[in-house]
Amino acid sequence: MTPETPVRRPNPLQWLWYAFGGGLPARLAPWVLHDTTCRTWWLRHVVRAVVQIAPFVVAIVVFVPGPLWLRTMCALGGAIMGLIFSMSYLHETAEHRLVKAGYPAGTGPARRAERTADKDAAAAERYAARYRTPPTE
Repeated sequence: MTPETPVRRPNPLQWLWYAFGGGLPARLAPWVLHDTTCRTWWLRHVVRAVVQIAPFVVAIVVFVPGPLWLRTMCALGGAIMGLIFSMSYLHETAEHRLVKAGYPAGTGPARRAERTADKDAAAAERYAARYRTPPTE
């Protein structure tokens, strides 16, 4: 994918299928690469996790008997635990989505490293200038 190539987005039903772990057609593979390697890739993962957890939260609040405050707190506790679990597998999930879209393993971390290489080099230079040069007298 070159910067000039427009990236086709999935329609809402395809995105919902994708959010729940389904595969997308091959023509949307560049979008999957963008989705898992752009600057906000981790935030996109959180949104997908919230979409996955939302039906369970609604079901608990609506169908479980008991006081509303208790149902709400149970749903909130479950949602927080689900998000913690989801965030602990952030990198693995993104990599699995890329492999499912037809990219070789390791594409995600390599693409994210390319994107931040300039910032990493600048940070290394600042670190070396500050801590690796001998103090002046």
